[in-house]
Amino acid sequence: MAQRALAAAVLAAGRGERMRSSRPKALHEIAGKAMLAHVLDTLAELAPERTVCVTGPGMDRVAAAAAPARTAVQSEPLGTAHAVLAAREALAGFEGTVLVLFADTPLIRAETMTALADALAEGAAVAVLGMRPSGANQYGRVVLDAAGMPEAIVEWRNAGPEARALPVCNSGIMAVDGRRLLPLLERVGNDNARGEYYLTDIVALARADGLDTALVETAEEEALGVNSRAELARAEAAMQRRLRERAFAAGVTMPMPETVWLSHDTRFGRDVTVGPNTVFLPGVTVEEGAEIRAFCHLEGAVVRSGARVGPYARLRPGADVGPGAGVGNFVEVKNAVLEAGAKANHLAYIGDAHVGAHANIGAGTITCNYDGFRKHRTEIGAGAFIGSNTALVAPVSIGPGAVVGAGSTVSRNVEADALVVERAEQTERKGWAARLRMRRNRQSSGD
Repeated sequence: MAQRALAAAVLAAGRGERMRSSRPKALHEIAGKAMLAHVLDTLAELAPERTVCVTGPGMDRVAAAAAPARTAVQSEPLGTAHAVLAAREALAGFEGTVLVLFADTPLIRAETMTALADALAEGAAVAVLGMRPSGANQYGRVVLDAAGMPEAIVEWRNAGPEARALPVCNSGIMAVDGRRLLPLLERVGNDNARGEYYLTDIVALARADGLDTALVETAEEEALGVNSRAELARAEAAMQRRLRERAFAAGVTMPMPETVWLSHDTRFGRDVTVGPNTVFLPGVTVEEGAEIRAFCHLEGAVVRSGARVGPYARLRPGADVGPGAGVGNFVEVKNAVLEAGAKANHLAYIGDAHVGAHANIGAGTITCNYDGFRKHRTEIGAGAFIGSNTALVAPVSIGPGAVVGAGSTVSRNVEADALVVERAEQTERKGWAARLRMRRNRQSSGD
C-alpha cells in the first residue's frame, strides 16, 4: 500500500428494529465481542490518523464503546450520505483516504480495507467494495463500464429489471478521496423510493466530474451486514469458521471442529487437542500440548502446558491449571490455581483457592469459600491428599503433605504432614435392620 494518510467513518447509527432488542445493534456480539469492536479493532491494524463513529441521538452506550474514537451524531435517519456528512467536523481538513465502514459488518478484514485504500493510492477518487452473491438477493447493483470500473450504484428499490440482473452487488463499504468526499456528499439528492440521501450516489457524481473509480471484490460472507437475529447467527457461524481455521493453523487438533465454539481472543499453543462440544468464552489461553476433552466450558482461564481438562469440566474466570495438572469430569474451578501435577479428577468444586504441586483432590471435595457476605481463600499445600467428600471451610490452610480423611469437614488449619479426620465415630447395632423390617411387616399386615 502506498503511504497515504488514512481516516475512517464507521456508521453505527442504525438501531436495528429487526433485532427486537433494547441493546443497540452495533453492540450485539459475535464470538464474544461487539460487532462495532470487531470493525474498530480490524481498522486499528491500518493505524488510521482519525476515526469517527457516527451514531444516532441518545446512543451513549455506542459512543462509550467506540472510545477513544471520536463520535458524531446523525440527528435524523436520512440515509448513509447524510450519516457520513454528520462526520464533517471530525474530517475537516483531511485530504487522505477515507474508509466508510459499517458497525454491523463485523467480518470485514484488514486486507480488504487495505485493498480499497490501495485503489485510491493508484488514482481512483472512489473505490467500491463489491461482491457476487450466488443466490437471489435485494442488494444494490454496481453498474460497470467497459473497463469494469463502477459508473453508478443502483439501489434495489430503484432498479429496473435490467439493473437487478447485474451480477456485481454493492456491499456499502467504500473508500473515498478525502479531498473529494465532502463536495460529493453535498451534491447528493434524495429523489429515490425512500427519500433518503444515499452514499452510493457519489459514484455517479464522481464519474460525471471525470474522476476515476475502482472496484474491489470480496466474498459475500465478508460483507455480510447484520440487521436481524438470523443474520447475527449467520455472521457468528462465519466467524466461528474463521476462528477454527486460525486454530488449525496454530497447530490445534479438533476431531469435530463444527461443535467447538471459540471466542475472538481464544489463544492456543501447538499440539493442543480440543474435544467435541467444547465452549471457549472470552479470556482463555491453552498452552502447548494441553488437552481439553469433550463437553468442557472455559472462560477467563489459563490451561498450562501438558495439562488435561475434562470431559465435562468447567473453568470459570481466574482458573489457572498448571503444567501437567488434571481437572476431570464434573469439576468446577473458579479463581483458583492448581500448580504443576495437581489433580482434581472428578466431582469437585475448587473456588478461591491455591492447590500446591502434585496435591490430590478427592471426589466430592468442595472449598466452602462463601459465608454469605464475603469470599475466603483455601490454601492446599504441595503433595497434600484431600479425601473424598471433604468440605474445606475457608479461610483454611492444609499444610504440604498433609492427609485429610474422607468425609471430613475441616474448619481449622492443618499442619504439614499431619492427618486430620473429622467425622462422627462409627457405631454398629447388630440385627437392628432385620428387627426393623419385622416390625414394619407386622404393622403392614395389621392394616
